[in-house]
Amino acid sequence: MSDSKTTRRIWLTGATSGIGLALARQLLEAGHRVALSARNPKALAELAAPYPQALCLPLDVSDQEAVREATRRLESAFGGLDWAILNAGTCEYLDARAFDSALVERVFAPNLFGAIYCVEAALPLLRRARREGGAPVLAATSSAAAYLPLPRAEAYGASKAALSHFLESLRLDLDAEGIDVSLIHPGFVRTPLTDRNDFPMPCRVEPEAAARVIVAGLEAHRLDIHFPRRFTLWLKLLGSLPVGLRHRIGRRLSRAPAHSLDSSPERRP
Repeated sequence: MSDSKTTRRIWLTGATSGIGLALARQLLEAGHRVALSARNPKALAELAAPYPQALCLPLDVSDQEAVREATRRLESAFGGLDWAILNAGTCEYLDARAFDSALVERVFAPNLFGAIYCVEAALPLLRRARREGGAPVLAATSSAAAYLPLPRAEAYGASKAALSHFLESLRLDLDAEGIDVSLIHPGFVRTPLTDRNDFPMPCRVEPEAAARVIVAGLEAHRLDIHFPRRFTLWLKLLGSLPVGLRHRIGRRLSRAPAHSLDSSPERRP
């Protein structure tokens, strides 16, 4: 099922904002059957209204029982899954002067554990597609921040690095089953989350451009879908430097101690 003209059964989380919204529209316009998940039922219904093949599955991915209930409905409607795109997530920045472990937990809940709950729920449906002769793909949106430790990104960067490590390991174990795992590592994309950032965002791209790169990468079963490459390749290079040099570079990016920070939580719906 690698042909781009094939109608796929797809589950997309974080579907009503930013990258997820652009992906949802592109996939639905292409005629795919897409199960759309997000926390806002009204936004989901508005997104799905023009597309008879869309299925609304409202949920908070950090609620494990809600994830299980949603995939029971998904299985009933679709049978199996050709693609599972786990895109829901959040971002909060940590002020080390007022260390807040609750903030870290809030970030890890959807970014890591929510994704893991969705992996557990999606795998039986991906296996069914494989038994039917398909070439299923499990994908998740990590971040280019996973490549390199950055100031104030202790919670966000660690949650994404953990997600990348988890899925890279899982990829090795799923290889024998014929289930591919793709990791998506975006740089800066214009979304409601990045609109809140109070620092320069080099090479920021529009969500529609991001969606096109992601879909092309999934169709090609790429292991690492990262973009824009002129930015993400630099981050990869910096992340491979000796730790002392990385530390000196990171210190130059740190804020002055007197700078006030806004750590208000924001979630992709």
